[in-house]
Amino acid sequence: MDRMNPIHTTAQPLDSRQLRAFVTLAKTASFTRSGQELFLSQSAVSHSLKGLENDIGCRLFDRLGKRMHLTPAGEHLLHYAEKILREMASARESLTRLGKWGKGRLRLAASPTVCRYILPNVLRDFRKEFPDWLVSLEPVDAPQAVDLLRERAIDLAFTLAPPAADSFEFVPLFTDEMAFLVAPGHPWSVQGRVVREDIPTQNFILYRQPSHTSQLVEKYFHREGMVLRLSIETGSMDAIKELVKLGLGVGVLAPWVARCELEEKSLIALPLGKRKLKRSWGILRAHGGKPGLAEETLLKLCRAATVGMSGAR
Repeated sequence: MDRMNPIHTTAQPLDSRQLRAFVTLAKTASFTRSGQELFLSQSAVSHSLKGLENDIGCRLFDRLGKRMHLTPAGEHLLHYAEKILREMASARESLTRLGKWGKGRLRLAASPTVCRYILPNVLRDFRKEFPDWLVSLEPVDAPQAVDLLRERAIDLAFTLAPPAADSFEFVPLFTDEMAFLVAPGHPWSVQGRVVREDIPTQNFILYRQPSHTSQLVEKYFHREGMVLRLSIETGSMDAIKELVKLGLGVGVLAPWVARCELEEKSLIALPLGKRKLKRSWGILRAHGGKPGLAEETLLKLCRAATVGMSGAR
């Protein structure tokens, strides 16, 4: 790398306007096109580049004919400059939202089960750090949460990992394991084990179709060569637990949903079989930009609230 100025003993912040001109020139390889994109004259772009090169003491471009090509130093700087400009844009967007609403706003979606068993404590602690923020919460299953996120009607979704999330970023939190739940007087509970041959003969109380959980359960037993006999279908995990307690059938739930009932032994959890049925839970968010402080705080609180839930029995 060519030395243009002595290295400063104290690093100085880079000029954002010079960085923007540099990144644009790296993309277009043309002073003329860069000027058009930035609404600047060609000489202004050239002046910005020279100022940046003088500031950092490195030549950033080589001219080959009419085209500009990055030097190794230019490629190195480009890696950081793009991140810096993205962060600045994210900060501006966050401040714009704040100014628009007069206070912060965080829009969430989560399964009804998460809304009941996980998010209350999370939102209590979130409010302590962001007391003036408006929080909205939509209790929906995974497919609806994905639709809301795609429509930009929410900011984050606490949900199961969707089958395909190419257009979203999934931040994993924990993995749970599904189990049979039965009443204490059920034969499986008395025997302390599940009789595999009895599974197709049982009445099952299952979560409604076409939820992601119901699809996972159906696929699991299909691979086991079984079709469960559906007795009752409902969209309420609490209803499933109460119906199972009454001995009306067998439920298939994650044990953390019935932690209190399992501790008081009003329900008994038994493994589905040698092969496990696991689900991955996490936060789904749109790609692009680093999460703001509020989102980072919510993620941290969700991680803390779900410690120990993986495979909880």
